[in-house]
Amino acid sequence: MNQNPLLRVNNIEVVYEHVILVLKGVSLEVPEGGLVALLGANGAGKSTTLKAISNLLRAERGEVTKGVIEFMGNRIDRKDAAEVVRRGIVQVMEGRRKFEHLTVEDDLLTGAYSRRDTHLVKKDLDLVYSYFPRLAERRNVKTGYISGGEQQMVVIGRALMARPKLMLLDEPSMGLAPLLVQEIFDIVVRLNREEKVAILLAEQNAAMALQVARYGYIMENGRLVLDGDADTLRDNEDVREFYLGLTEIGKKSYRNVKHYKRRKRWLT
Repeated sequence: MNQNPLLRVNNIEVVYEHVILVLKGVSLEVPEGGLVALLGANGAGKSTTLKAISNLLRAERGEVTKGVIEFMGNRIDRKDAAEVVRRGIVQVMEGRRKFEHLTVEDDLLTGAYSRRDTHLVKKDLDLVYSYFPRLAERRNVKTGYISGGEQQMVVIGRALMARPKLMLLDEPSMGLAPLLVQEIFDIVVRLNREEKVAILLAEQNAAMALQVARYGYIMENGRLVLDGDADTLRDNEDVREFYLGLTEIGKKSYRNVKHYKRRKRWLT
């Protein structure tokens, strides 16, 4: 573990409706400038983890009831969502949450609503268009009338307009054709490398995520069960079989797998 990570999630539990325990002792880190994957099946708890970090749980009657979340050395789990954004964390929600009635350009500009350096907004808009030239061509079209791939570009570009230090990406490949998924992931890698934006990427598409991430965590039923650098996870027999679908004998029931070491929680 890093001594001074950009993001540190330490042993958190999340409860919905005061009774439903969803996350159980989740601990993870994202280093400055890092690209980290959070992998797992649908319902494993990936989205809840991201919402705990960005403090969007309250809208769904959820809360962090145990543990600590720190960003740049400061505790943020007790801050409201707007303050988390101001500190430099922006979440790209699952399902391409766009403003359908706005043009592409106006939708992108909503990402800069909390910024005070308004004189730099036009420069950053041009930067977004340089990464997503297709959006420049569609800037005057309403977001509800563009393709799913273009909508995914809009929501990532809108997050970039907030000048984040950390971007939380929730299932960016969902519902997209393979070629578009590759294009989106290529741009995510460029943003991480060229703009130095740290990224925590929650994905069911483990094969693609482990191609781009440097480190990964695997989540199952609200717990993190395995973690390691991307190469190690790709080579792990159980990860290959149950998350990457690479096996000579076909997938077996996950409950029959006993031999991999489950991840131990760590505490301060």
